[in-house]
Amino acid sequence: MYPDHTPQRAVEVHHPTPIPPPVVHPAPVVPVQPGTVPTVASVVLPDGRVVTGYAIDAVRPEPVTAKPAVSRMAVNVALGGVGFLAVCGGLLLLTSFIAALTAFIGQLITLAAVIFGGWIAVQVLSGSGHTGGTTVNIRRAVFKRNHFHG
Repeated sequence: MYPDHTPQRAVEVHHPTPIPPPVVHPAPVVPVQPGTVPTVASVVLPDGRVVTGYAIDAVRPEPVTAKPAVSRMAVNVALGGVGFLAVCGGLLLLTSFIAALTAFIGQLITLAAVIFGGWIAVQVLSGSGHTGGTTVNIRRAVFKRNHFHG
């Protein structure tokens, strides 16, 4: 197993020592007397039988713990945040309303200019109508129905 030039060594084998399980001793049962002796109650049933037994108190539920009070500062911060959001929303709506109103007024002005310009164009370009014609004085010259009078 070992080469010829290696010295032989003694091998020690270690076996683990098992640990014994702990011994469990049951606790002695000690009878405990109640603080007070419960009262015995007897009840007579309608058919005449008598039932005797101990009166048992009804189980009362745990009292509901009061909710911790909310600090005034927290309420004020929350209300301030809601108010701020309401103001921002109102300003956004107001800005949108003003922009829409401005666009509407601009369209009305454009419509009025188109209608008025069309009416003027019809008046100028129509050849039939009055006998007097349109008189325009420009630099002391009088133009009357395309006739120059100096």
